[in-house]
Amino acid sequence: MTKDVLETAARSVRARQRIRPFIYETPLLPSRTIGQQRSSTALFKAENLQLTGSFKIRGAASKMTSLPRDQRVITASSGNHGIGAAHAASVIGQNLTVVLPEIVTSAKLERIRSYGVDVILHGAETGLAEQHAQGLAASEKLAYVSPYNDPDIIAGQGTIALELLEQAERIDNVFVAMGGGGLISGIGSVLKSFSPHTRVIGVSAANSAALAASMSAGRVVNTDHLDTLAEAVAGGLDEDSLTLGLSMSVIDEVVTCTEAEIAAAMRDLLLGEHMLVEGAAALALAGFRQVAEKCAGQTNVVLLCGGNVDGTSVLPTLLNQAKIAVKD
Repeated sequence: MTKDVLETAARSVRARQRIRPFIYETPLLPSRTIGQQRSSTALFKAENLQLTGSFKIRGAASKMTSLPRDQRVITASSGNHGIGAAHAASVIGQNLTVVLPEIVTSAKLERIRSYGVDVILHGAETGLAEQHAQGLAASEKLAYVSPYNDPDIIAGQGTIALELLEQAERIDNVFVAMGGGGLISGIGSVLKSFSPHTRVIGVSAANSAALAASMSAGRVVNTDHLDTLAEAVAGGLDEDSLTLGLSMSVIDEVVTCTEAEIAAAMRDLLLGEHMLVEGAAALALAGFRQVAEKCAGQTNVVLLCGGNVDGTSVLPTLLNQAKIAVKD
């Protein structure tokens, strides 16, 4: 186990105390049907029920509470981190600007604007929004908050694993969607420090798989980013990414899923589990389903990372698919 992993776990323990006033401790819920169908125990860590509808409030609150209240801050986001940062800034009283890609869903855009923060739309994907925010931070002397590439952000996400260790007697496998790596490297660092037998399985969307490709290459690489239902995990990595090294240290296996697999998982969560989640959350379940036979007889946690579904685009399609599935 590397020093960075141990330091991240210790930082998560400290972050947990700072962020308690800002978050919910989300439940660990047994699957109604999916685990039984695959002869294993399946548990859902329901971050879709988090205060802002996503785990991102954890990292955002961890970082924002580490900054002076009078600090002018800028961040970039595909949506959920922006919501978490905006919520934290509104409570703390910080001045915040959020840079979002032009493809951000309307629901997430309006949610961020509702907190009264400044919003800038820039670029066709999250990586370009991040670069623009970094440039503005340098030119206007703002504190830049990365949505994933920051020790305090990573530590905040790791608090999920601290809760898991209290909620479950044993966890054999944890399935986590992979985006920039802040979530999985935080969770993985805590689990490898306190529950080393637990396997951390990263789930990557085939249409935007920068972290998986970078792990294979052993360095940050650029990849194509196509449209994906799991839009919260889309985008590339910073060249100096802290998450790449951590992810390579804590991830035991990477599973890659197609858009069809993500859509099927979204539909089955709605029909079988009565849970409406966003694509990135369904991505984690799609990964579990792909390797479920190897996990038979084990206790598996699927992280449902968010539930901020766009009611104008994704939801109608999902409901139509569910209607067809019920008829069949």
